[in-house]
Amino acid sequence: MSPAAVSPRTLGAAGALAAGLVALLGLLVHGGGSPQPVPAGLPDPGRVTGWGLPLLGYAGLVLGVLAVGSLLVPALTADRADDRLAGRSVAAVRLVRRLGLTWAVVVLAELVLTLSDQFAVPLGDVRWSELSGFARQVDQGQALLVQAFVALLVGLVSRWVLTVRESGFVLALALVGLLPPVLTGHSAASGSHDTAVVSLLLHVGAAAVWTGGVVALWWHLGPRAAGRTNGSAADEARARAASRFSGLAAWCLVLVVASGVVNALVRLGSPAEVLTTGYGHGVLAKLLVVAAVAVLAARLRRGVLARAGASSDAGRSTTGPLLGLTGVELGLMAVAGGLGVALGRTPPPVGEPYTSAAESLLGGPLPPAPDLWRLLTAYTPSALGLTALGLGGAAYVVGLLALRRRGVPWSVGRTISWFVGIALVAYATMGGLGTYSHVMFSAHMAAHMVLSMVAPIFLVLGAPVTLALRALPGSDVPGGQGPRQWLAAALQSRVSRVVVHPITAAAVSVASLYAVYFTGLYGALMENHLGHTLMEVHFLVSGYLLFEVLVGDAPIPHRVGHFARLGMLLVVMPFHAFFAVVLMGSDGVVAESYYAMLDRPYATDLLQDQYVGASMTWALGEVPMVMVLVVLLAQWARDDRRQAKRQDRHADRTDDAELAAYNAMLARAARSSSPED
Repeated sequence: MSPAAVSPRTLGAAGALAAGLVALLGLLVHGGGSPQPVPAGLPDPGRVTGWGLPLLGYAGLVLGVLAVGSLLVPALTADRADDRLAGRSVAAVRLVRRLGLTWAVVVLAELVLTLSDQFAVPLGDVRWSELSGFARQVDQGQALLVQAFVALLVGLVSRWVLTVRESGFVLALALVGLLPPVLTGHSAASGSHDTAVVSLLLHVGAAAVWTGGVVALWWHLGPRAAGRTNGSAADEARARAASRFSGLAAWCLVLVVASGVVNALVRLGSPAEVLTTGYGHGVLAKLLVVAAVAVLAARLRRGVLARAGASSDAGRSTTGPLLGLTGVELGLMAVAGGLGVALGRTPPPVGEPYTSAAESLLGGPLPPAPDLWRLLTAYTPSALGLTALGLGGAAYVVGLLALRRRGVPWSVGRTISWFVGIALVAYATMGGLGTYSHVMFSAHMAAHMVLSMVAPIFLVLGAPVTLALRALPGSDVPGGQGPRQWLAAALQSRVSRVVVHPITAAAVSVASLYAVYFTGLYGALMENHLGHTLMEVHFLVSGYLLFEVLVGDAPIPHRVGHFARLGMLLVVMPFHAFFAVVLMGSDGVVAESYYAMLDRPYATDLLQDQYVGASMTWALGEVPMVMVLVVLLAQWARDDRRQAKRQDRHADRTDDAELAAYNAMLARAARSSSPED
């Protein structure tokens, strides 16, 4: 094929991939991630493994992002979620079949090279029995095996995708497929395990959506071939897709930058190491590239989209500006992706090694003995706390600004309640209470009560779902569906009918309490790097669902009356009190092996500390009950007043027709019952 016959898209794609590859190889050499000479007598996996592993990682990342981008096309172009795929959406989803299968093959090859690298076995000496054991028993092998399975599943399931909604489910699956290696990389081995891993999960997921969206606009929604005329209809569809993606890209940018900075600080240990280490240089280069993409998008995309409408009205094509913009973005994103893969192979700065089992379990030193000052001022980074403060606070503020631009009023009390709630979440996860919740059962139970029984009340009263329904944009086409309609449909879906059913919410709140602490699950979760975070998330979500049913105002199915809610509260709360009483009378220590490994020099009587924690659970359990009771009664009285006002207005409009009819009925009854003369 002559160079003139090659599509500009193909040349651009090749250039972007080459730029990412150059960035990958350059940082590997500069940062020390490339194969290094091995001293005589030591095993050497070989240069094929040393160079092949990051190259396969880069290939797997590219294939995963291409799958995400292809699956974004239906959402960016369709009018409604239940629409059948048509046009370029069909071609995009069909491509996922080949992408998923190729992605799975690449990950399996990466599995073989990872075994070679981890155990310093030359590639030619790898045996099937060793590979099988590695995939089943070692964390890195398990993660890659899961990733290969998910990639294969994405490719197979995409064959039966017929609607936009179905493509959304496969898109979620493809995003999940990018995440397993994150659980076993540098982040999983660094201090502040949960913060490092969760921040990188958010970073990879947001970057995949962001880059995938650019791929969708540039490749799938660009011109099919050089010189082909697209027409005004295609231009309008392309501009509409770019407009839809613009808001999503802004949120992805915020997540990518924030999570990347948090993750880098956790691994580097100090900001100064950004300038003094090869790993820091890679982080700085990636940050500069992301900043360049952000500036490009902010300054150019708005202008291109603004000109799109005018150009469409004048009959001029907008293909060139949009294609050029997204092409440059894609090239920079490929560079950022290559740097990210190289950072995964580049040794981060080595901090002080762990000197005890406690430091290994906690991801840092054991905190000193608690006192009032430390309980109020101590700070330990937490994935849940940072997410609640950062993402929860930012999303709420954006919603408030959207309402303000439209002139829609919003209660100050709701706003205060929301931020009190996320402040409580932050304190219970990364403040003084969160710091000691990792090392003392009593502090853990206090944090548990705040997360599951106190903070959710304030969060629910902040009415985030109602705010979202009012602030999210609607459809950009007549009769279509936008984010607001999607959220409303999700609230009335079959899943929602089960999850927020009063019986389900009450059962989950009660059953999980006994299941976590009386089955050995608590100890297993505490000994896992992410276990404590997952437990905190479960407590917060289950508490939110319970109190949404009791005192919330979101338009959920099965919203029962106030009297039924009061009865539900009186049924649920005694189970929490009974749990505390049973725990107070227990002779066994919950998660004794975990606390024994911590070997803390204070609160050494584990059973006494457990008794204190159970007592606090019993005592603090009365607080949310009183709070909810007050709120519920206030809502009941308010609704009665509203109903009375509606009835009064109806009576005024009808001149008390109902009362007159009732009096007439009584009069007729009196006449019929009177004795005849």
